[in-house]
Amino acid sequence: MSHRQHPLGTGFTAASTVDDVLAGVDLTGRNIIVTGGHSGLGLVATRALARAGASVVVASRDPERASAAVAGIERVEVGRLDLMDPASIDGFVERYLGSGRPLHVLINNAGYPAPARIERDARGYEAQLATNHLGHVQLTLGLHPALRAADGARVVTTTSGAQRMSDILWDDPNFTARGYDPGLAYAQSKTANVLFTVELDRRWAGEGIRAYAPHPGIVPATSFNRSVGEAAQRAMRLIDDAGNPVIDPEHGKKTPEQGAATIVFAATSPLLADVGGVYLNNSDVSPLDEDPRPVDLTGADADDVPADVVPHSIDPDSARRLWALTERLLAA
Repeated sequence: MSHRQHPLGTGFTAASTVDDVLAGVDLTGRNIIVTGGHSGLGLVATRALARAGASVVVASRDPERASAAVAGIERVEVGRLDLMDPASIDGFVERYLGSGRPLHVLINNAGYPAPARIERDARGYEAQLATNHLGHVQLTLGLHPALRAADGARVVTTTSGAQRMSDILWDDPNFTARGYDPGLAYAQSKTANVLFTVELDRRWAGEGIRAYAPHPGIVPATSFNRSVGEAAQRAMRLIDDAGNPVIDPEHGKKTPEQGAATIVFAATSPLLADVGGVYLNNSDVSPLDEDPRPVDLTGADADDVPADVVPHSIDPDSARRLWALTERLLAA
C-alpha cells in the first residue's frame, strides 16, 4: 500500500512543547475553532494559539464552565456545541457561518471518556463514536463554506495511539449485537478519526483544505486520563506510588504542554504546507508500523507505549467506506 506516512525530519521531539512548535509563527488574523478548548489539552492549545495572535472560538457543551476557564485570554470567545446533539451542531454552524468569518483552522479535539457501561445518543449511536467521530464529521461538513473561504485551511482531528488496537467494527459499530467493550469502542473511534482525515484530505485538498490527525501522547495530568480511575492509572504506570503523574516523553507520557504540541503543530506549522491526510506523532509525520504487535497497556508495554500509525488506520479503501457509512448514520 502506498502511503504518505514518511517523517519530515522536523527537528521536534517528544519533549517539544507548544511554545517550541509555535516559535516564529504569527497567527494574527487567523480564525480558529477548538472543540473542548476549555479543558485539558484543548485549553493548552487555546492559550498557545491566542498568544500567537489567533482569534479562537472555544466550542463547549457547557458554555458557562468554558467561559470561566478561558476568562482573561485575549481574542477567545465561547460557543455552545454538544457533539451528541445534531441540532446543537447545526446551531453552532449556523451561528459561525452567519458571522461571515472565514475559518482558517478547525481543531476537532473534544472527546468522550470511555464509560463503564454503554451510553448512547438520542439516535441510539454509541457515545464515543457519536462524539469523537460522527459529531465532528457533521461539524466539519457544516463548516465547509467557512473553511473554503479562508483560501487555505486545516482540519485537525485529535486521535490516539489507541488507533492501533481496532479497525472499524464494520458489522456492528454501535454495539447493538455484541457485548460492550469501552476500550474497543474508544479504539474504533480513534481509528475513525484517522480514516476521516485521510478521506477528507483526498476530497478537499484541491480546495486548499488539508487534514491532519495528531496523536498527543498519553498525558497523565488530564482529567480524560484520570477518568479511568487510580487503580488503572497505576497499572498503566501513569502515576507513581505517591500518586504523582509519570512524565517520560520519550516513552509516550507527556506534560499537557508537550501533549498539545502535536495538535498545535498540525494546526499551524509551515512544515506541513505540502502534505496532508496524515497521522502525526511527536510533532512530525509518524512512520507506518507495517507489522504491529498487540499492545498490553498494563503489562510490559506500559513503560513504552507504541504509538505509530498502523495500516488499517490509513487504508484508503477503508477511508472511503467509512465516509459512506458515516453519511448514512448522519442522514438517519
